[in-house]
Amino acid sequence: MTTQDSSQPEVNFVTKTQVGSESSGPNFSVQELKPGGKENSRSVSEHEIVLIGASLEKKISLPSPTKVDLTCKLDDSSRLKDPQVTWKKGSETISHTSKTQNSWTIQVTVSDSSQLGSYTCILKAEEEISATFHLQVPKLEGKEKPVITYERDKAVMVCKTEYNPKAWTWYLANGTELVPIDRILRTDKFQIKRPSPSVNRLEILKLTKQDGGVYLCEATFELGNSQIKFELKVLSIWAPLMPFIAIVAEVAILFTAIVLYEVYSKRKGKVSQKTLLRHSSSSRQRSKSGSLKGDLTNRSGNYRKAMMYHKEDVCSYGF
Repeated sequence: MTTQDSSQPEVNFVTKTQVGSESSGPNFSVQELKPGGKENSRSVSEHEIVLIGASLEKKISLPSPTKVDLTCKLDDSSRLKDPQVTWKKGSETISHTSKTQNSWTIQVTVSDSSQLGSYTCILKAEEEISATFHLQVPKLEGKEKPVITYERDKAVMVCKTEYNPKAWTWYLANGTELVPIDRILRTDKFQIKRPSPSVNRLEILKLTKQDGGVYLCEATFELGNSQIKFELKVLSIWAPLMPFIAIVAEVAILFTAIVLYEVYSKRKGKVSQKTLLRHSSSSRQRSKSGSLKGDLTNRSGNYRKAMMYHKEDVCSYGF
């Protein structure tokens, strides 16, 4: 086993060189991983990223200490030829690698949280691409949107994970302080249930406005803790009726506006009708007076014509 600094991940390897003849193809060096010591009892999980032309990433959840084989492989169709390969953990270069043709592997022994993090295989030739493995504690799953419920009702928050944690803890966020619910707060108000080892459930009974806030679910694994946040909003019991009340108010306002418009229209119609009658009466009167004047004028003209004819007749008879 190679002796390494305690801050670096352990990489066990044995180098075997294979030399081929002209007919067997090019020479290449093969480094085989070989577990050593007591750690041989731990199972080894293998993870691979195949690179073609773009950098890729992969998340790996580790609930407990284990050994991990991380392999970056260059696809045969890739344009990169004979790249220079470097493995890094964060910004720290890892020198021990296992290599086959177009494939590079490291074995990481994860014994505590210090070995978690990002491991990157960098391939550099005419261009540079990389494969990054993120070793992390398992993430928790839960409802991302706020939990909305009403006063006097019950709120339920559920968090779960793919693995079985050692312990579960629920917290109430009080400013910057986290208050453990199962140790401090009333059990008749808060109930914590565990339907299965990988699922945890918090129930809050007889809700009030003061119960609203941020709650955290925490799972404890051998390699560290994982948390997820829930936001609880408690609404008034009148909140469901507010849309109905708003609709009723709108209908009442609309009905009142229609009634007022009808009343105004009727009043305006009556005034217009009276005005029209007055105008019509005065028009008839003017028409009658005009007719009388016309008759008098016509009669006067006819009388004048008759007198003229009479004078002509008298003259013609020699009077």
